[in-house]
Amino acid sequence: MEEIIRVVTDSSCDLPRRLVERFKISIVPLIVRFGPNVYRDGELPVDGFWEKTTGPHRPQTSQPPVGEFETLFDQLVAKGKQVLCLTVTSKHSGTFNAARLAAERFGEAVKVFDSFSFSLGLGLQALTAAQAARAGRTMQETLALLEDLRARMYMTIVLDTLESLRRGGRADAFIAIVERMTQVLNIKPIVNTINGQLRLLGAARSFKGGLKHVLDQVEGLGPLEHLAVVHTRRHEIAEEMADRLAERIAFPRERIWVGETGAVLSCHAGAGVIGVMAVTHPSTCPG
Repeated sequence: MEEIIRVVTDSSCDLPRRLVERFKISIVPLIVRFGPNVYRDGELPVDGFWEKTTGPHRPQTSQPPVGEFETLFDQLVAKGKQVLCLTVTSKHSGTFNAARLAAERFGEAVKVFDSFSFSLGLGLQALTAAQAARAGRTMQETLALLEDLRARMYMTIVLDTLESLRRGGRADAFIAIVERMTQVLNIKPIVNTINGQLRLLGAARSFKGGLKHVLDQVEGLGPLEHLAVVHTRRHEIAEEMADRLAERIAFPRERIWVGETGAVLSCHAGAGVIGVMAVTHPSTCPG
């Protein structure tokens, strides 16, 4: 059955290419800059991005132009499609606003949804929307599914260093306090997201201790529907974390996604980051 709804998302979603192609998800790339050199996210392979970070220019990012969203929306609507566009959290990026502005001229044909998440948190929401579209769900039904999924989603991150996050200016609400703590006590900050906003959750005296804290927190959420581990340059540790999660909470190991985030989020996270995205079971209401 031909889908009436087509799903659009941005390149921070970190979805595997095979799923993007299988479910016909359209990706709008964010922008990555190294000094005068400008790249659409995805033009640089992950290894190529990290090689460039050792050069003279620090990476910077920006949201896609409004016109890029508008052009894609126009193409899809002209084919008789309804468009559902999901973006990285509006609390730390202008991408949602760019998509919303682009959608204004299309009326009810285009809906824009704020994921309040990033990386595979956004990716899972986009995939869920695309699966719903394939199953013939209406726009209203799909939006209801996404709102429910978003409310049950938790993202917890252990940072090895604050340098990239501080330079990116995306967490000014708590960065000064955390930076003083890390400098004086040499601790590893643990952050999570509340309604799409990065918040300081706690701190650990070592990276290993931070991972244990995350394990304890995820276990306390109760039965889970989805689980993923995202990292920057820490593939082996991420796989070990997935193994520990599977054992600790009796979650099928083969269902835990493990992936390295792309260039856009790496600009702000830096190397040495482990994040866990957990979605509670619909019947679970953690306190």
